[in-house]
Amino acid sequence: MSEAAALPVFLVEDDPAVRMGSAQALTLAGLEVRSFADAEGALAALAAELPGAVVSDVRLPGRDGIALLGELRQLDRELPVILVTGHGDVAMAVQAMRDGAHDFIEKPFTSEHLVRVTRQALEKRALLLENRRLKEALPTQDGLPVIGQTPAMQEVRRLVAALAPTDVDILINGETGSGKEVVARAIHSASGRRGPFVAINCAALPESVFESEMFGHEAGAFTGAGKRRIGKIEYAHGGTLFLDEIESMPLNLQVKLLRALQERSIERLGGNAPVAVDCRVVAASKADLKALSEAGQFRADLYYRLNVVSIDLPPLRQRQEDIPLLMGHFLQQAAKRFGREVPAWGPAELARWQAQPWPGNVRELKNAAERFCLGLDQPQAASAAGSTPGAELPLARRLELAEQGFIEAALAACHGNVALAAERLQLPKKTLYDKLARLQIAADTFRR
Repeated sequence: MSEAAALPVFLVEDDPAVRMGSAQALTLAGLEVRSFADAEGALAALAAELPGAVVSDVRLPGRDGIALLGELRQLDRELPVILVTGHGDVAMAVQAMRDGAHDFIEKPFTSEHLVRVTRQALEKRALLLENRRLKEALPTQDGLPVIGQTPAMQEVRRLVAALAPTDVDILINGETGSGKEVVARAIHSASGRRGPFVAINCAALPESVFESEMFGHEAGAFTGAGKRRIGKIEYAHGGTLFLDEIESMPLNLQVKLLRALQERSIERLGGNAPVAVDCRVVAASKADLKALSEAGQFRADLYYRLNVVSIDLPPLRQRQEDIPLLMGHFLQQAAKRFGREVPAWGPAELARWQAQPWPGNVRELKNAAERFCLGLDQPQAASAAGSTPGAELPLARRLELAEQGFIEAALAACHGNVALAAERLQLPKKTLYDKLARLQIAADTFRR
């Protein structure tokens, strides 16, 4: 049984025969049903149980369905409400949908139609509850949470939740733009540490100022050092020190960093007294540090000191199923930032996005979302953005990705119902099942 089907349906209908028939149809479809003869009974039951959806007749004794919708919206704006109407109530129901109703069903209706609309509402409810749970489980930074439902991203969230409360040092591996700093900030936010999150880009730190920036200096330590300055490591006391692009640090500076990490103390430049530092170290690399250490291009002892626990972030091209979630999130952000409506997009845009190699990964996708929100994202421009040396995909692979994008978009629109998706794609159902097997697409993923 899916997660959506596990959520109960509140059925509000004053006609005993219609109530019994509707409840029986939903129950035979594997859904759990709570039946009520009036709105008052359903509202009272809300104190004890959270429903997945509410199906209510418009005409009820006492509070009618429209009044019930209003009260339910006040209690929980995300609860899907389906209104059952007579022929003369359709205009009223359409207005109710504008006021927040999920859908309406016109009498007389078939059991199949009732079940289909209710399942869609439950799927929506399950997705909203899952998104709410994930947001509560992992804090966000600057509105950018760890987004993704692919197995690799679920494993990333699991590791963050398990490791964040500990003091273990962590190495994050991933390509440029894959979200290493986002994960590091999520680790810090979930760690309970009250000190600051201090990010250092090792590639951007000139060797000439490395010691002063990292360890600080005493007054008079060198020409121009007029007063004491606290370094980045000391500033991270009680918090998290994030060392980005650690592979870019010169070898002679790695020795000094290694000693500070081993002893958890530093000496300011020009000083003699050790200063104890309590900070959690999270390092990030876009290169294979083990291979670099074996080639003598990175200190092996520093690698093993940093690599107590590692988290591997997949590139975006290996988790294309997450592109709809990511793009939806970034478009919401962009619309808010630019003061615009969220632009509409469909299977064609999704197929184009999923066919791109995204060498810049999530960061590049975010930029594409902003261009799309501004109306600047044209197919030829997007194609040029993804065409970097060595990043071109063979035509056969691009066509396969485009086909996968159309199929996944249809499954998402049909909530994982393969028969409906085949109808929408104008394909025989068996042909679609064959394509799902060949492309390794799991329809169940879209039922969550």
